[in-house]
Amino acid sequence: MQNPLLTAPLNDNELDELEAFLFSDAVSEDALDLIGTHGYFCALNISPAEISEKQRLQEVFDGKPDYQSEEQKQRITHLLNRLYSNIGSDLYNDHDMLMPCDLTLHDTEDEVAELTLWAQAFMEGVFLKEDEWFNHQAEEEVAELMLPIMIASDLFEEPEFTSMRDDQRLCDEMCRSIPDLLVDLYLLFHAPKDKR
Repeated sequence: MQNPLLTAPLNDNELDELEAFLFSDAVSEDALDLIGTHGYFCALNISPAEISEKQRLQEVFDGKPDYQSEEQKQRITHLLNRLYSNIGSDLYNDHDMLMPCDLTLHDTEDEVAELTLWAQAFMEGVFLKEDEWFNHQAEEEVAELMLPIMIASDLFEEPEFTSMRDDQRLCDEMCRSIPDLLVDLYLLFHAPKDKR
């Protein structure tokens, strides 16, 4: 049984504090933002293969942050570990996944859609253990469940992906299904066969 204090959702002030750090000069310009971190942590919680806390944090920060103090390091690490554990708890308990962004892909000329950033970070988590994700006994089902996230990520240039992304009605419908698909993917990898 997980400690409820370690899986408690971050409040608005804590999310703001974490976001400010991820945008600060203490971390690499290529570090994930809060939306990306959520997508990445979703993938890691769902993944059939675990990675260490050290690697998990290193990927978020794209290296090691320049912490001002040991106290700050412990604080930021605690917030990130709570976010990770809260996502895992929601998946395990079949709770509705609260997404940190709109489930739409309306890019502007200057900005990529937030859902695309979330999905790209999710795929980053998948690519860490890609063989374990796709060499699964239910490989076809994994690929089918992953499809909306792959479409949203805009990382795949094959014609079938681009045509689905260009079909706005279909694309919106697929994107709206992502929170439910996260739970389905989690169960596929982690639930006993008779419970799926």
